Amino acid sequence: MWKTSIVAVLLGTSLLANAQQPAQQPAQQKSAQQSPQPATQQSAPQSAQQRPAQQVVQWQLQVMRDGQQIDTFDGTTTVGQARTDTHHKMVQHNVGCKDQPGGSIDLARTLTVSPLQADASGVTLSIEAQETFEENAARQTDTGCKLPPQPRQVSASHPGLKVTPGQWASWTIVDKDPNLVYRVRASLAESTSTAN
Repeated sequence: MWKTSIVAVLLGTSLLANAQQPAQQPAQQKSAQQSPQPATQQSAPQSAQQRPAQQVVQWQLQVMRDGQQIDTFDGTTTVGQARTDTHHKMVQHNVGCKDQPGGSIDLARTLTVSPLQADASGVTLSIEAQETFEENAARQTDTGCKLPPQPRQVSASHPGLKVTPGQWASWTIVDKDPNLVYRVRASLAESTSTAN
C-alpha cells in the first residue's frame, strides 16, 4: 500500500508540474515525448535567430629584407573576409659606361590577408603574396659598364599562419639573395566598426 501512495504522489507531482508549464502546441508535446532532447537542442531555433557578432581581427605585416624593414601592411578584417593591398615603389638606376639614369622599374608588392579563425588564444591567417623585387648583386657588362639589377618575381601562399596574441610570427618568402621574411602579428580587434 505504501508503494501505491508513493506512485500516486509522484504522479500527482508530475501532473502538477505539467499544469504549471505554459501551454504547448500538441505537435510540440508529442515530439518532445517521443524523442527527448537536451534543453540546448530544443532551444536551437531561438539561438539561430541570435547570431553572434562576427569576429574582427586587427593585423600588421612587416616585410623584412636582409634583416631591415622595407614595407608594412596593416588592417582590420572580419574573419572569413579578405583584404588585398598593393604597394608600389618606382626605382631608377644609373647604368651604362656613362653612369646615366636608365629605365624605371615598378617594384610592386601585393598581399591578400584573410583571417580564418580567431579567439583569445590566437589568430590563423591565410596570406597570398606576389612580390617584384631586385636582386642584391650588381651586374656589369664585359667592359665594366653598369647594368641595372634584375627584377625578380615571387608568388607565395600560406594557408594558415598561426599567430599568438602579443607575439610576432615569421614566414620566410625567400631564403637568400635577398633574404625576404614576413613578420606578422594579429589579435581580436577592440571594435567591429572599422572592419574591411
